[in-house]
This record gives sequence, structure tokens and C-alpha cells, in this order.
Amino acid sequence: MIHIITDSTAGLPADLAQRYDIPVIPQVIVFGDESYLEGIEIDQAAFLQRLRAAKTLPTTAAPPPGLFEDIFRTRAAPGDTFLCIHPSAEISGTVRSALIAAADFPDLDIRVIDTRTIAGPLATLALLAAQWAQEGVDADAIVGRVQAMIPRAQLYFLVDTLEYLQKGGRIGGAAALIGSVLQVKPILELRAGRVEPLERERTHRKALERLQELTRAQAPRGPESHLSVLHAGAADAARTLAANLGRDLAIPEVMIMELTPAIVTHAGPGVLGVGFFAAS
Repeated sequence: MIHIITDSTAGLPADLAQRYDIPVIPQVIVFGDESYLEGIEIDQAAFLQRLRAAKTLPTTAAPPPGLFEDIFRTRAAPGDTFLCIHPSAEISGTVRSALIAAADFPDLDIRVIDTRTIAGPLATLALLAAQWAQEGVDADAIVGRVQAMIPRAQLYFLVDTLEYLQKGGRIGGAAALIGSVLQVKPILELRAGRVEPLERERTHRKALERLQELTRAQAPRGPESHLSVLHAGAADAARTLAANLGRDLAIPEVMIMELTPAIVTHAGPGVLGVGFFAAS
């Protein structure tokens, strides 16, 4: 049997995780001296309430290896394979935790994949891997398909402020925008596993229009783009964006995903973005 494992940065909806039997390893959210497993000990609503009231921004930590070890120990059967599909090691220590845990099970076939992405595209890769496994595709072929898709993943997003990315140390090349953020609304992307600036616009409206132009130009028409719209506390804007792009790209249903606390900690509330896979 092939087991697909991902983590909470994917934002995988609970019903899909249950349908495809995908264990979701929680990230750790830290407010001062208190730490919480996201999605288990703190939900999105409670997190946002605490975030807005906090005098000091929270931090995050990768899942401890023990959480992976519990999955390996309880699910392993002779001949099984575990495919651990996780976010870019440039912005998360999740891959490292999975590798540490895997080292304690030398007799198991455990493969850890750094997808170089996060959020919607990460969720897509985990879901596709699980679907392929259910269809009887072997582990080598699944890994090959996932690896082939990784370079095609695109993730563009808008933030209300760069403050969270700056203080969280996840800002990458977008650090060059600090100081000018009041004059511009940057479009950011995840490039080579790091947050980088793509373009600058004068207003949020123009930045949103440009975000849609980029998506329409680069995402294949139809469901093969695996388009997702991502947000944090911007549900109405996300629904409008999903409707517009779905119409323009002939996608009957665009997945709308709420970004999880581990991502919002670094990107801040009000984030709006799109994830998709460009044509090969």
C-alpha cells in the first residue's frame, strides 16, 4: 500500500484529506510561551482573533519528528511505501523533520519530497498522488509524476503589508521593497522556494487586475491547470476572483482555500493569491 502524507501548510480541506486517507501533519504556532498544533489545538478563527490582539507577532515551528514517527509506526505494513509531500525547505523545516523521522525507520520505504511550493499547489500534488495511488500507479511512477510537476507550479499573491514576511524572516528578495511599500502594492511569487517580488502596482485594484492577467496568460485552459484561489480573511474577494478566473479559463469549479495559520503568521491577514500549474 502507498501512504500519502502532507502537512497543514497545504491547506487541504478536511473532507478531501478524509476521502483520500491523507494524514495531515500539523505545523506549530507559537504565541509567546504557548504553542499550539494548528488545526488541532487552534483553529483559523481563534488564531486570527489572537493575531489581531497580539502585541508581539506569533512565530511558527516545523512539526516535530515524533508526529511523523507516530504515522509511520501505526500505519506501516510489510511492503508499504510512504510518500511525504511537503513545502519548500527554503521556507519550512517540515522536510527536515520528515527526514529525521524517516531515519529511525530504516526498514521502511519512506520518500520525502520537497515540492518547492506551498498552499494550493502543494495540496494539488498531495491529492493527485493519492488519486494515482488509488488507481494502482506504483510509487516510482507517482514520485516521477510529482517531480515532473514541481517546476510548473506557480504561486502569486498580494499582501496588505510586508511587515509579517519581514519579521518572520520569509521575505527573500522581497526585502528590497521595504521602505517603499506605502507607495506600491507588490505582486509576490514563490520562486525557487523563496518569496520574491514579481511586479509593483500603484493600487490594490491594479495589482489584482494584473494578478488575473498573469494567471490568464500562464495557466492552461481547463481543469489541467489545477487552479486554486487562496486567501486569509478575504472570502468575498476570493469568491469573486475564483468566479472570474473560472469563467475566463473554462474551469467549472475553482477550489477556494483558506490559508492556514502557519502561512498567515508570515504573510498576514488579507492575503489573496492564486496557485496553478503552467503548461509543460
